[in-house]
Amino acid sequence: MEHASFGPEGAHIRWTGTAAGGDGGPPRVYVHGLGATSAVYHAHIAAVPALAGRRSLFVDLPGHGISDRPADFGYTLEDHADALASALDAAGASGAELIGHSMGGSVAIVLAVRRPELVSRLVLTEANLDPDPPLSAGSSRIAAYTEDTFVRGGGFEETLERIGPVWRATMRLADPTALHRSACALVRGTRPTMREMLLGLGIPRTFLAGGHGEELSGREELTAAGVTVRTVPGAGHNVMFDNAPGFAAAVAGQP
Repeated sequence: MEHASFGPEGAHIRWTGTAAGGDGGPPRVYVHGLGATSAVYHAHIAAVPALAGRRSLFVDLPGHGISDRPADFGYTLEDHADALASALDAAGASGAELIGHSMGGSVAIVLAVRRPELVSRLVLTEANLDPDPPLSAGSSRIAAYTEDTFVRGGGFEETLERIGPVWRATMRLADPTALHRSACALVRGTRPTMREMLLGLGIPRTFLAGGHGEELSGREELTAAGVTVRTVPGAGHNVMFDNAPGFAAAVAGQP
């Protein structure tokens, strides 16, 4: 485990990882979604032979997993991106390929715009591209609570009871305040939006959508801007669990 300071004095973002093998390519940095952790969602992917030769970092965003959860931190997408930048700077991982799931994909987009020297490629899995997601989305349901109700009025516990066992396993490790503020940030989005930022980037970009989900909004516009859009069959939101071989092939850039 390694760490770097971020935000409030004394706070640290942490990650685990693997050493570089023989393929000599840029490091791959895996970034989890809301209420998740990176190693749980991605370590089995990084171990696939087609990916195992590259240095891999599994970074837990502030308030999640093994990273610190300061109470005086905003947990906006920009805040998360700056904390992630601190981790990559400390790890010497410039020019990295970022593999971001859901909220982690949104954070990766923001980082690529704010610190372009740190990011050479984006692989975005079911990433949030637009503000105001459907009311059925996990972030929207969490953000519907006030912070006080979610943290101290039973909202966090209600959410843990409502969600499935996979998400519950990691969400219960997240700080309730950080979780709520992060969800509100996803609902609020960025200006310009994450989609607009993604369209304007000049680096290789891949967007992965689970075949069991709804049709990706704006697919043609993304493709026209040079984003490789791939639908992974047999998968829902958690593509890396539902179709690990298909997900790994996409990360490796295989057909």
